[in-house]
Amino acid sequence: MNRKASSRRNLQVPVTISFMPEVNTGRLTMKPTVFSIKGETKDLSGTGIAFLLDSIRLQEYYLVGESRILTAELELPNGTVTMKIVGQRYEQIGQHLSINKYLIGANIVSMTDFEREIYDEYLRLGSKVKKDKNSLLELNVTKS
Repeated sequence: MNRKASSRRNLQVPVTISFMPEVNTGRLTMKPTVFSIKGETKDLSGTGIAFLLDSIRLQEYYLVGESRILTAELELPNGTVTMKIVGQRYEQIGQHLSINKYLIGANIVSMTDFEREIYDEYLRLGSKVKKDKNSLLELNVTKS
């Protein structure tokens, strides 16, 4: 069996995790609610991300388990990347009363090809990546 391991990079960037819970109200029409929470990544790889949040759940909905698909928006120096992820595990960090954080590990389920290019560029170059949000956009325009 030849499995390619995806190496983790210790990269911290702001992340917003969100999801829209499935609400079955029968015939009652309700406006969909999107829940979100901000945090920071701990490490990134080609197949997954790990991030720190202040809570493991939003309202009564846990972020890990039940194969819940979450949306992660990463604010990379070379552009914002939005991806679908599924939380696989979590660990409570900082057991002090005033500081409670959760480290969550998640698999990447999907993202657009363009966002994959931005993400892969950041994984390759890390802090050396151009801080120009249009760097890949210009690259794509000149390819045509």
